[in-house]
Amino acid sequence: MTDENKKTIGLVGIGRMGLAITKHLTHHGYKTIVNDLDAGQCDAAARDHGSRVAGTPAEVGAAARFVIIAVGFDDEATQVVLGPGGLIETMPTGSIVAVSSTCTPDHVKWLAKKLAVKGIRLADAPICRGAKAADEGTMLTLVGASEEVFAILDPVYRTFSSQVVLLGDVGAGQFGKSMNNFLLWVNGIALIEAGRLSEANGVDLVRLRDALLLGSGASDALQNWENVSFIWALKDMQIVSKIADSVGLSMPVAGAIKELVKDGLRIKQQNPPDWTGRLSKTKAP
Repeated sequence: MTDENKKTIGLVGIGRMGLAITKHLTHHGYKTIVNDLDAGQCDAAARDHGSRVAGTPAEVGAAARFVIIAVGFDDEATQVVLGPGGLIETMPTGSIVAVSSTCTPDHVKWLAKKLAVKGIRLADAPICRGAKAADEGTMLTLVGASEEVFAILDPVYRTFSSQVVLLGDVGAGQFGKSMNNFLLWVNGIALIEAGRLSEANGVDLVRLRDALLLGSGASDALQNWENVSFIWALKDMQIVSKIADSVGLSMPVAGAIKELVKDGLRIKQQNPPDWTGRLSKTKAP
């Protein structure tokens, strides 16, 4: 492995989060090589952060010995790793692929086995806290990996995460992310219902929010209500449901939340409870 390879981080998936990750990596002295189906996102990474743009994941894998995957879904991660022009075609033995997409635990375990045939190591490293934290470099990364791989991953991910936590072997990071998101959407739906009830009773939501944040009703969703978008909520709850089904466990609360987040997305986009007072200010003449 050349010194140049060691200093270069590959990123496949330069969406909202991937572009922010690229920014922080560059700021901390890493060179980046990026790939995405959206040429505009790649152009932004090249223009704003000096990234080299690759035509395929395989080109990324040929230039970097540590590659972060930040695409949206299991099948997309599969294509990046195993599809035509995928990472597995060019990454040599000893390289590391870090999956920061939100996938099922079983899927990353399967990908790890496929990569291991070529001596490539995998870490599942999903990221939490959303777009604002991505911009600020304060995300939480939950990791499933060996101790050896984690030691290599940790300093890379600390360029854009304020906490990087090893939960166990491959799959543990994705499981932790699914539980994090399950609890987030429980709180998100509860805040819609509590907000509607409060509004119906003429309660000042902003004052109530300030008070609740001091008590046992506090939550990250309440603290950061403006950033709770519900855009990925259904996918998150589908993953929770798959995990529960795989072990035959009944989870009625999770089942209800899986259905309710569909309305949650619509409500949050159209007429959410005004917990922060920002909506009333924007509507004021």
